[in-house]
Amino acid sequence: MAADDTADRDPRPAPGPVRRGWGFLGALQGAPVLAGAPGGVKAPEESAHAGAGARTGRLAGLLLRGRAAGAAVRRPPAARRGGGRSGTPRRPRGGPRRFYERMRRAWDRPLTAYYLILGSGLLITVLGLVMVYSASMIYALQLSLPATYFFRKQFLAVVLGTGLLLLASRMPIKLNRALSYPLLVGTVFLMVLVQVPGIGRAVNGNQNWIYLGGPFQLQPSEFGKLALILWGADLLARKQDKRLLTQWKHLLVPFVPVALMLLGLIMLGGDMGTAIILTAILFGLLWLAGAPTRLFAGVLAVAGLIGFALIKTSENRLSRFSCVGAIDLGPDGECWQAVHGIYALASGGWFGSGLGASVEKWGQLPEPHTDFIFAITGEELGLAGTLSVLALFAALGYAGIRVAGRTEDPFVRYAAGGVTTWITVQAVINIGAVLGLLPIAGVPLPLFSYGGSALLPTMFAIGLLIAFAREDPAAKAALAMRRPGVRWKTMRRRVKKRPSGER
Repeated sequence: MAADDTADRDPRPAPGPVRRGWGFLGALQGAPVLAGAPGGVKAPEESAHAGAGARTGRLAGLLLRGRAAGAAVRRPPAARRGGGRSGTPRRPRGGPRRFYERMRRAWDRPLTAYYLILGSGLLITVLGLVMVYSASMIYALQLSLPATYFFRKQFLAVVLGTGLLLLASRMPIKLNRALSYPLLVGTVFLMVLVQVPGIGRAVNGNQNWIYLGGPFQLQPSEFGKLALILWGADLLARKQDKRLLTQWKHLLVPFVPVALMLLGLIMLGGDMGTAIILTAILFGLLWLAGAPTRLFAGVLAVAGLIGFALIKTSENRLSRFSCVGAIDLGPDGECWQAVHGIYALASGGWFGSGLGASVEKWGQLPEPHTDFIFAITGEELGLAGTLSVLALFAALGYAGIRVAGRTEDPFVRYAAGGVTTWITVQAVINIGAVLGLLPIAGVPLPLFSYGGSALLPTMFAIGLLIAFAREDPAAKAALAMRRPGVRWKTMRRRVKKRPSGER
């Protein structure tokens, strides 16, 4: 009957709505077939007016024709552009620009400096502890001492330094400012005792140690760096509050005379390396205080003349300058340490010879666990290890600069800038000497080399940076939201109370 009814009708029925997707569902309900005429699949407009085909046939043929009809339907322009209903293009999910935006947002978070200081300081200290053990075991055996002798002393210093770090990170800023004057007076007193015969002790030609009994001795000049930073920051902050730093006499007096007094006491013992670090701290604080260019250049010229005279009058210091960039030992072996430091770095390759497998520490390289521990790191851990150490120091320096730049407290700005200058300059001088780019100054690598006298004030300074990073208002708010009590209250407000027995 269906065939007789359709025989008198127009073979082109009235146009109906175009169906998408699985067209065989429409065909089963009597919808017009969109494909099946000779010549292949037609456009949607032409298929809508096509005559009804035979209602019989196999389901596979209807399925194929329905798929062809669904594929032939054009998509709207918005769908082709990849946008939503409004036709706006979507943002790319990846790419360098999106990665850059994510990194920029991560760097701008309030707690970035806090985590960078804490993480980089901890990693440098732990890695330095491992390398001290590896670099000092042969030297300890040569002295008929246990292989872990220097490691145990360094570990004890790390434990004490961790206590100082935690103490400094929790100390209020007012207490730091109050302790700056007693710390300066005590440091000057100890540096005077160094020059007293019977109390002071000379090590490697430098009279800058105090014997404490047993295997312990103290180097007061290391604490002089911290004392100058805290006292100078407090002095400059008080003068800034009174608007006196615009006058050059208030900018220099008494800050520069006290710094010169500390430099004189250090140079009496012949420690040129520590004097260079203290001079860098002096210039860093003057620069942060906004010293005029002429005044800054004048102080720098005077310091340069004094340094040139001290180097020219000492054969030992003059020979160190002659070994910059040396590739041979010299006629008398005066460049032995510098050249063997280069040998250690060159033999490390990309990933080093392995932890504990250094060759230069077997009596070839002097001071392998103190001044030249970076060379042993390059030999055992390779280029990857040395670049990791450099990246950690770069992160620590960036975080210190960020803390000093974002604070509104002048004392925090001067103290954070002074600590950052101290650690950064000392690391550059030590690594530059190992690489043969700078003369050997005899300064340890901060937080990394062996030596409790250098480690304790440095870890206290890291604790100060952590405390300053926590004092930022945005960081305070972020840390307050992460407290357990605040988090529990927030979750209790959001979650509705459920009836008993419901999971």
